[in-house]
Amino acid sequence: MDTALPRARARHVYTPEHEMFRDQLRRFVDREIAPHHRQWERDSIVPRALWTKAGEQGFLCPMLPEEFGGAGGDFGHSAIVVEELARVNASGVAFQLHSDIVVPYFHAYATEARRREWLPKMASGEMIGAIAMTEPGMGSDLKAVRTSARRDGDHWVINGSKTFISNGQNCGIVIVVCKTDPEAGRRGISLIAVEDGTPGFTRGRNLEKIGMHAQDTSELFFQDVRVPAENLLGAENRGFHQLMHQLPQERLIIAIRSATSMECMLDKTVAYAKERRIFEQTVFDFQTHRFTLAAAKAEIQMFRVYVDDCIARHMRGELSAEEAAATKLLGTEMQNKWLDAFLQIHGGYGYMAEYEIGRAWADARVGRIYGGSSEVMKEIIARTL
Repeated sequence: MDTALPRARARHVYTPEHEMFRDQLRRFVDREIAPHHRQWERDSIVPRALWTKAGEQGFLCPMLPEEFGGAGGDFGHSAIVVEELARVNASGVAFQLHSDIVVPYFHAYATEARRREWLPKMASGEMIGAIAMTEPGMGSDLKAVRTSARRDGDHWVINGSKTFISNGQNCGIVIVVCKTDPEAGRRGISLIAVEDGTPGFTRGRNLEKIGMHAQDTSELFFQDVRVPAENLLGAENRGFHQLMHQLPQERLIIAIRSATSMECMLDKTVAYAKERRIFEQTVFDFQTHRFTLAAAKAEIQMFRVYVDDCIARHMRGELSAEEAAATKLLGTEMQNKWLDAFLQIHGGYGYMAEYEIGRAWADARVGRIYGGSSEVMKEIIARTL
């Protein structure tokens, strides 16, 4: 079945240069990712060799300036990476987490020496990044972080544990969200980088999930981990502010993935419904299914217009935290609704892992949780009422 991204409507958010980048990336995805992703799901991890191949081709860190090894592009290039991975349902390939969620913290807040040490390795795929926010029992409440970091001369000493950390097995460097002033609540949070191999830093098991099976997701443990003082990102006790500044881009990325997933799964479900016969007619011949697909197309097209506008405004620096929360909330809720409907149209075959719709449906469920749950998004939006 054709895996091309549907292009029924002209999209004005991208330039011809963006589309040239998409064409190059699409060839890479179709050659290096799509044929192998099913095996990576069985292995519960994406091989590190893929990261270095992507780095060699310039598909990692597309927004990073060239002086640090990046492509010197803009968020449009990053959005295209998200779309092309979503097109083939390669949810386990977390390039966007590395490139557009983790790397911006280093570029914005690390010392000049650390940026020149770490960023070229991250652009090449030699060093994979992760960010460790969530802790057991904490959920989305960042103020409840218990992992601590205390200053000891020219070092920070970190103690604590994290869970649900994407890229946790593969990461060569992790940003640890920790308390440097335990009595100050959210005003006592700092971000400190820990490199792989640092004594006291260990990984737990690769967690088994109901979806996104190829994405390595881990527990991380920190026992008297000593890192140089310059591994602090930005100012001490400014971590919560830094997180709030960077999280809107993460939420927009999740919404972009949702939009593309819905478009592609709609296209594939229509094709399936027109081929599959039952009671001497195609599934598409049943009015109830045609009307479901028609309603899906109308809503998905509407959301595409909205998310493209958010992409354009984000590239102009105009997208607010509340707007990013709204697009994530709408996108992930719609994605879950429509992928569930598409699976139903597939019938029993939709429940089989060999059919892409079932895997996409399971992968989509976490969208309403990570990056801030739907309930947290509603709280953010409600503050503007």
